[in-house]
Amino acid sequence: MKKCLLAIAIVFTAIPVAAQQICPVIPLPVKAGKARGSFEISAQSTISWEDTSMVPLATWLQQELLRRYHIHVPLQRKSGSTVILLEKKSATNIDAYTLIMNKQTATISGGAREGVFNGIISLLQLAAVAPVSGKALQVPCWNITDAPLYAWRGVMLDESRYFFGKEKVKSVLDWMAFYKLNRFHWHLTDMPGWRLEIKKYPLLTTVGGIGNISDPNAPAAYYTQNDIREIVAYAKARCIDIIPEIDMPGHAGAANRAYPAFDGGGTAKYPQFTFNPGREGTYSYLADILTETAQLFPAQLIHLGGDEVTFGNAGWDQDTGIIRLKEAQGLKDRKQVEDYFIQRMADTVLKLHNKVMAWDEIATASLPADSTIVCWWRHEKPENLAMAFQKGYSVVLCPRLPFYFDFVQDSSHKIGRRWKDGEFNPLQSVYDFSAAAVPATRGHESLILGVQACLWSETIHSNNRLDFLLFPRIAALAETAWTQSPAKDFNGFKTRLKAQLPLYAKEHLYYFDIFQPAKHQESGKAAAGYID
Repeated sequence: MKKCLLAIAIVFTAIPVAAQQICPVIPLPVKAGKARGSFEISAQSTISWEDTSMVPLATWLQQELLRRYHIHVPLQRKSGSTVILLEKKSATNIDAYTLIMNKQTATISGGAREGVFNGIISLLQLAAVAPVSGKALQVPCWNITDAPLYAWRGVMLDESRYFFGKEKVKSVLDWMAFYKLNRFHWHLTDMPGWRLEIKKYPLLTTVGGIGNISDPNAPAAYYTQNDIREIVAYAKARCIDIIPEIDMPGHAGAANRAYPAFDGGGTAKYPQFTFNPGREGTYSYLADILTETAQLFPAQLIHLGGDEVTFGNAGWDQDTGIIRLKEAQGLKDRKQVEDYFIQRMADTVLKLHNKVMAWDEIATASLPADSTIVCWWRHEKPENLAMAFQKGYSVVLCPRLPFYFDFVQDSSHKIGRRWKDGEFNPLQSVYDFSAAAVPATRGHESLILGVQACLWSETIHSNNRLDFLLFPRIAALAETAWTQSPAKDFNGFKTRLKAQLPLYAKEHLYYFDIFQPAKHQESGKAAAGYID
């Protein structure tokens, strides 16, 4: 009996110790072991490197430690009392890294700058929940070996419907980097507004930039080309590629207000909705736009939109230019005209030495398999996903359920979008997503680049609303994109997530607190994040 009681006592004594061994990093690393002691970060520490290519990352880490903790850590090869050492070592996965810590040294290794950056992020996350002693951080030591499930770990932001501006976009990029997300899909053109300066066609911004989803007469808001270069450089320093979207042939209203000569018509609900595929000038006009776009974004990938063209292409049946095009090219219907248009614009993108990306409607088009990426967004149309795979197109999975973050995230939320039967996208749905649960993916795993959340701005009218929809779901997205499904555990994730909420509060983010949802019970629009 005494032996039994002793065994029970040992088990219950061990439970708190085991709980303490959970690595607090999000996304959860592949392998993480608690080491003895703590690594001190202070003004007496140094950030060092063996390969000079690591200097930009060392500088970035120095700036982050100063910004976050007001600790200035010198950069030098000579060791201080404690050293953060950045190493470049051979690795097949550019995102893979190791972080080895003891009381004197934190060594971050990776085969490329992306991997070393990811290791830096894990160190910063450990520091974020570490105790502060005087003017030093006492970071618990962990040994981590890690690599992501997917190469593409993305967030899409729609700024046509609501313009957030440089500082908010930089904030989003900061948090993407903090969670090792690495693709920012930037939806810059649509019906409400054109947000990208094109020097050859200045009216695109001065006229097309007027208005947003709630106010069609709002002053023109857009990014200059210098703004774009600044933001692209900011993202690059955080190992994030920016993919611009120039939506076509639908969602062209803002552009058509500026240059109506290329208008292909629309409907009463969606006026001036399309570009005109029956005018040869349309193709040269859009080629000029894509040329300037390619010069601004070095990711060598341009998103052409291609979605929902049927909303406003009924006029194509009566347009004489399009009728002639159909006769000349043997096109039977509007869908074939749409595919012809996408194929021609894709040719332009390829000539600019960029790959083509578009929504899943383009699965019907004939495009080069090795240069085409399809965003599968219509969860109710798995046949389009299957078609994309059959044609050998690479795919990014971003189905509305669960990855449209403009959908509400709690049953109590009244303001915001839901799917037809009332479904929405709570934190756990984002976390639990697995490509293996989508039958069309089976046997085509090698063509899946990764996953992406999409933030459309129909219901966003402030920065607070953006925060409310993005946080904390961005953390669940990160773990779904990084961590293998067998290692995922939602309850364990929530334990780690709880320590993140004070970080959100410190940055004055208007986040949704899943642990206290009652405090977000909606009184008017404020609780849904509509206030500034």
